[in-house]
Amino acid sequence: MKMKKSLTLVMMLFAITTCYAQKKEYKPEDTEVWEPVPKAVTPAKTNDQAPVDAVVLFNGADMKEWIIPEGTFWDVKDGVVTVRASKEKLERPVTIESKKSFGDMQMHIEWRSPKKVEGDGQRRGNSGIFIQSKYELQIQDNYENATYVNGQAGSIYKQIPPLVNACKKPGEWQTYDVFYTAPKFDDIGLLLSPAYITVVHNGILVQNHAEIKGSIKFIGIPYYEPHGRLPLRLQDHGNPVSFRNIWVRDL
Repeated sequence: MKMKKSLTLVMMLFAITTCYAQKKEYKPEDTEVWEPVPKAVTPAKTNDQAPVDAVVLFNGADMKEWIIPEGTFWDVKDGVVTVRASKEKLERPVTIESKKSFGDMQMHIEWRSPKKVEGDGQRRGNSGIFIQSKYELQIQDNYENATYVNGQAGSIYKQIPPLVNACKKPGEWQTYDVFYTAPKFDDIGLLLSPAYITVVHNGILVQNHAEIKGSIKFIGIPYYEPHGRLPLRLQDHGNPVSFRNIWVRDL
């Protein structure tokens, strides 16, 4: 009975407050917000340029923003960097690592699978973008090429399939525009909030504020390990995938 009376009282107070708000005479300036003023950012003049506040990770000239380990080769030519297959077959995929680390971010990257089609499934035009070194946005030629759906282009690898297959034909340039919120941990490493990602592939939404379940696992279930800002990684999976116009904005 007491609970019922309390609920009735709350509802009455809500009704009174709502009624008061509706009767109060507002002026236009009552709902205007003037501060803080958003920072002015100069947009790119053309599609092949980055905004002025972006960190440019590949400008078409060199790979000086990356740490490239032994066993992987990235050739720069005509404003494009392409993975060059090693003469010796790699035992496992190798990644290169950005010298800078990132957290919440906006990322733009353009990629191209080989025009010459070789292999099928996961063996065709395979690469990947490891956001914060741990969460892989898959790159692959999935134009009329079937594979497990949480492993195709636009997927968060082994976790979240894309909403649609937006792949262009082999040899055509493709774009990813990524909006990413990093996971947050407390002082003892417990997860406070997971990572979220939105991905636009060739102008089409393929991940809509999707919740990432943890670090990428080829075998097993993903889980989170506490971390802060970490580098971006690009994968050499043994296929001659090309990249250009890579930039990141800290959010």
